[in-house]
Amino acid sequence: MCLMCGDAAVHGGGVGLRRPITRRRTLDMLAAGGLAALGSSAGGFGSAARAAADDVVRIGYLPITDATALLVAHGMGFFKDEGLTAERPTLIRGWSPLVEAFAAGKFNLVHLLKPIPVWMRYNNNFPVKIMAWAHTNGSAVVVGKDTSIKTYADLGGRQIAVPYWYSMHNIVLQYALRHSKIKPVIKEQGQPLAADECNLQVMQPPDMPAALAAKKIDGYTVAEPFNALGELKAGGRILRFTGDIWKNHPCCVVCMHEETVTKNAEWTQKVMNALVRAEIYASANKKEVAKLLSTDGGHYLPLPDPIIDRAMTFYDDAFYGPTGAIEHPQWRIGRIDFQPWPYPSATKLIIKAMNDTLVGGDATFLKKLDADFVAKDLVNYDYVRNAMNKYPQWKQDPSVNPGDPFNRDEVLAP
Repeated sequence: MCLMCGDAAVHGGGVGLRRPITRRRTLDMLAAGGLAALGSSAGGFGSAARAAADDVVRIGYLPITDATALLVAHGMGFFKDEGLTAERPTLIRGWSPLVEAFAAGKFNLVHLLKPIPVWMRYNNNFPVKIMAWAHTNGSAVVVGKDTSIKTYADLGGRQIAVPYWYSMHNIVLQYALRHSKIKPVIKEQGQPLAADECNLQVMQPPDMPAALAAKKIDGYTVAEPFNALGELKAGGRILRFTGDIWKNHPCCVVCMHEETVTKNAEWTQKVMNALVRAEIYASANKKEVAKLLSTDGGHYLPLPDPIIDRAMTFYDDAFYGPTGAIEHPQWRIGRIDFQPWPYPSATKLIIKAMNDTLVGGDATFLKKLDADFVAKDLVNYDYVRNAMNKYPQWKQDPSVNPGDPFNRDEVLAP
């Protein structure tokens, strides 16, 4: 049972998502390029196109702080300020059912791990568009507190969970493993592992802390608040913050259907105005946002304020420096930060990194991708730039260089 709330695959407002979905069935379908199958079973991708004519904002999200901008825009009334009607966001426990629901047109606004829309658009020909970044940093690797794991080199012979093959977590984890001379592998649990092999498996984020507490896995990499929950409730400790490896890396991005963006420009701009405003508010008011998201506030995330607050604010070098969880305090990043600009430099680096990352299923489509093309084709920069010009306070986020806010060099230091 989940340490958070238990059994349901989908929480929140009902949108016809309660048909049985086994994790293995969905993962196998998606890994096999199954968005086409999902589209036909849901009446075709025409249902996604029809969402463009619906002016109600319908949000799907996972119970992670990556969804903060979408949830704050709803909870603070920023959509309403733009004259938009927004349903209460629907909480979904795993990436596969969220991708399936988005592909079926159940939602017209979601946050997705940045590699997911790459896979959707270029492996499955699904018309998804990245509209903005949802946040920066906000993830870590958690291991059992009582294990002998002190560095990535100690992950040889271990079982580590990732939230999705096409995730920043998998990318950054494998980058650090390779630099530590550890080989990522995908094997059935119980198969023997060499001393230099780290076995990876996909697990829904809410299930990870319980699996760690039960010693079914040796560690996991995931978004907050499950790292904070692992520390406080599941006998875990932070091995390393991912933002301490890739400075201010993206993780989740705001996504829409391309049809929506093309056919409803005014609606799209209003949505982006609300989201940029939400990121500015979240950047400047993390403690207040933590309470809003928690069960002590708006009940968007099924955890109490102290856990969400730690996930949003606790990034103390005096505490984490001696353990090696933070090795670059001079970067002056936060545990999670919020700025919306989708830097092309990061998209290009992600395309290269995805080619170096082991995933389940056929990933040959990655070999054909041109990083410069993807940075122009996958991302729509117009609406977010308009919103950022309207609300220039986004430049005050610590992840932004105010001297050159629209450009940056990517910094990786494993």
